[in-house]
Amino acid sequence: MAVSSEGTAAPAVEAPLTLREAQVFEADSDSRAGRLSFCTKVCYGIGGVPNQVASSAVAFYLQLFLLDVAQISAAQVSLVLFGGKVFGAAADPLAGFFINRSRRTGSGRLMPWVLGCMPFIALAYFFLWYLSPFTSLRGLWYMTFYCLFQALATFFQVPYTALIMLLTPNPRERDSGTAYRMTMEMAGTLMGATIHGLIVSGAHGSQRCEEDTFPGQVAVAPSAARLYSTAAAVVAVTYPVCSGLLCLGVKERPDPSATASGQGLSFLSGLCLTVRHPPYLKLVISFLFISAAVQVEQSYLVLFCTHASRLHDHVQNVVLTILVSAVLSTPLWEWLLQRFGKRMSAFGICGIVPFAILLAAVPTAPVAYVVAFVSGVSIAVSLLLPWSMLPDVVDDFQLQHQHQHGPGLETIFYSSYVFFTKLSGAGALGISTLSLDFAGYEAGACKQAEQVVVTLKVLIGAVPTCMILTGVCILMVGPTPKVPRQDTPRPLSLRRRTSYSLA
Repeated sequence: MAVSSEGTAAPAVEAPLTLREAQVFEADSDSRAGRLSFCTKVCYGIGGVPNQVASSAVAFYLQLFLLDVAQISAAQVSLVLFGGKVFGAAADPLAGFFINRSRRTGSGRLMPWVLGCMPFIALAYFFLWYLSPFTSLRGLWYMTFYCLFQALATFFQVPYTALIMLLTPNPRERDSGTAYRMTMEMAGTLMGATIHGLIVSGAHGSQRCEEDTFPGQVAVAPSAARLYSTAAAVVAVTYPVCSGLLCLGVKERPDPSATASGQGLSFLSGLCLTVRHPPYLKLVISFLFISAAVQVEQSYLVLFCTHASRLHDHVQNVVLTILVSAVLSTPLWEWLLQRFGKRMSAFGICGIVPFAILLAAVPTAPVAYVVAFVSGVSIAVSLLLPWSMLPDVVDDFQLQHQHQHGPGLETIFYSSYVFFTKLSGAGALGISTLSLDFAGYEAGACKQAEQVVVTLKVLIGAVPTCMILTGVCILMVGPTPKVPRQDTPRPLSLRRRTSYSLA
């Protein structure tokens, strides 16, 4: 403070800020304004738990349930898996369309969709595991409820994953929120496979098929059907519990582009724009192969341990090892993403390749546990990477199309990504399950033909290996991008501090 000639304190005249100082000050102010609390991040992460609990049980055990408990043919199982995945994939653009056109309510624009779908998903999931009394129509029964579950889960997951874009404009906080979500979802995946596996373990023990048993079809035990129904009921309860915590702990902010840009694009116009965006196109194509490989690995692991090796009694522990290593390695991968960049971290997915081949060649218990641990580490980064890269792509798109398009494009990006990955998973699972039928798989049989054993080894080793290597090679194509400077001007501060190519 300076003193004037009248004796009063006159304010000192501060030197004007330079352009660089003003840019740094603005970036710091935006960073502080967009910071998420620990409680918000945890509640946001909890919201994704139920879908992962259910999806984990479905990924590891549905195929075994349909073949050995419901005892429908492998060809029908192929149709169920393919039809359900395709139906879920078709629901993704529909979800993006309807959510994009929905108006903001008192609880937000995305949150009502999450809460509204919750009770119907729980019911569809329960009946998916219920042993249908209509023996001749079991294929249609499971096709119907699997399609419903996939579609409803999509209408739940699309707004939930896109919600992070409306919680904060801060890229680092979005990365942190995504890491919390992925960690909680990994925990949900662990819970789903563990709880479901422990409850139904009595239905798939080595005592079910003794060595001297005739290698034909075994009748469905009533206890096995009850165990699966109990497991389904326990998992279904997680939907209302976790959705309630999400609603209480997360407050959706208004979309800043809504007031600035008006009505915005139609869904089809927005979809045409997003699929022509080069970074998004490369991300989608690469993870078409990687996500399909992970789904194939998960779906056939239990069948491989049951019918292609003497690992009946180790199934639950092998699955548990995969999920525990995935959960524990997720925070490490998040640190590696920030330290070395997302593009370089993608090489971690390749870790599963030699071990998957080793398991197919040497299916012993020690090898299975080592493979399970490494697989969990690789699966963790394969699940974390795309959801961490998608906000980068959205920010890059918005940066290139400033003031040209209205709100809702983040939903189109997320829904179309899930659409393409589900479609690839549908094709991979449908074709691979159909190959079991061609190999002569007998539903409910204690011992399978040698051709089935060879087919399972190919599905657990060679198929995921080829798809993972292809996907990682596509992701690596292109020049290494330059990391944006910390003092970049405001709209350029939307760019993420990563080494993944956005141009």
